[in-house]
Amino acid sequence: MMRAWSCDTVVALPDATASGRLLFGKNSDRPAGETQPLRSVPARAAGAPLQLAYVTIPDAPAFAHVGSAPFWCWGYEMGVNEHRVVIGNEALFTRTWAEAVERETKGEPGDEGILGMELVRLGLERGENARAALDVITGLLSEYGQWGSATFGAPHAEGAYDNSFLIADPHEAWVLETFGREWAARRLTSGVESISNEISTRADADLTSPGLAKLATESGWWTRDPERLDVADAYTDPQTPLQVSHIRRRRSLTMLQHAASNGGVSIPDVRAVLSDHLEDTFLGGPYFDASRPDFHTICMHEHPAGFTWGNTAASLIVELHDDPERPVVLWWAPVTPCTSVYLPVFVGVDLPAGTDQPGLPESFDPREHGRPAYSPDSVWWQWQHLLDVVKDPRAGAFDERAGVVRERFAELERRWRDSVPDTTEPTVLAEFSAACAAEATSVLRELVTGFGADMNEPIDPRWRAGHP
Repeated sequence: MMRAWSCDTVVALPDATASGRLLFGKNSDRPAGETQPLRSVPARAAGAPLQLAYVTIPDAPAFAHVGSAPFWCWGYEMGVNEHRVVIGNEALFTRTWAEAVERETKGEPGDEGILGMELVRLGLERGENARAALDVITGLLSEYGQWGSATFGAPHAEGAYDNSFLIADPHEAWVLETFGREWAARRLTSGVESISNEISTRADADLTSPGLAKLATESGWWTRDPERLDVADAYTDPQTPLQVSHIRRRRSLTMLQHAASNGGVSIPDVRAVLSDHLEDTFLGGPYFDASRPDFHTICMHEHPAGFTWGNTAASLIVELHDDPERPVVLWWAPVTPCTSVYLPVFVGVDLPAGTDQPGLPESFDPREHGRPAYSPDSVWWQWQHLLDVVKDPRAGAFDERAGVVRERFAELERRWRDSVPDTTEPTVLAEFSAACAAEATSVLRELVTGFGADMNEPIDPRWRAGHP
């Protein structure tokens, strides 16, 4: 079974950054070819009940927000709202998840619930600060639970997982880890932290669900003092190997700690973390190249042998501040960061053309969707196409081509960071965002042509319409 092994989310609190403002970053690792567009949603009053993938819940007033969403999903892998709350989620493989899989496999399915990505969006819609968003997520989790496939084309037993969340506002962050309907949360006010696909809370939870210790004790997962519950020890599924997540989490933490102690974490530092393939370590980086990875790395690439679950489908970096006279920029990179560019977008501002393609589907149940087809009008697919061209095995020149790509786009990103308009005027911000996207697309097309490929013809046959 190919589980959702990867995803990494990082945060540097204001005391650890060069700018004195909180920095958040996340890679969304998903099945190869799963299109992940942006969604920009304005503030709205409560309306009709919300039909999610598996449950229907009452609506509530919603804040304006921008999120990065798998094409089939109502919810988001990561996003930011108008109150400068940012949330990202990770897959967790827990004892509660393992029991649910066993029941499903035996033909004794449990009640379907809310997906982790749906909880990310609901936290953004209803949370005015990080703690409020945490309360929204845990309240909905307690009422509706979480169970159901979050992978297109996969049944529940293969595509489901429990979730952890990193939730931040300009002043603090929370790590929220969930186990069925139970949960534990840690408050962060200084330093750096990262989460991956492993439980990170030990006996240091600041908040827990009322039934957390009781469930662990009654299930025999924790046989010592319930007042000193080690959450990770009790709830980690012993049949799920942790090395694929633990190595990545330790790597991201080490890189953040190094940056924090050498002038403070900056946006380029977060970018370096999210683009990392274990270069400059004792492992020496990929033995061949990043498109044939030796390990599950932070910037994830699909391995030809299938031992990695997929690709990094999108990446996000946000610098949070609480100055109402200055915009908050979302730096969004479609597909793998090492071959992509971080485009500037803003909450409450029109998105650049093509970044929201494909549009919303009729159904949010992933089991009703197959692999999407290549579309040259979709910004996401343009960058998937560039990745495919760079790693084309017929050329055998990934490192060389990736170096050319990185050099071209690094200059654009430096210039864009230095020229973000110092205004919150939506028209000005929309024009800036659109101009950056157009410039990036022009360079992308030039690169694809220079590498001898055609923008209208996908290199990978899986992306062609009608391919099984």
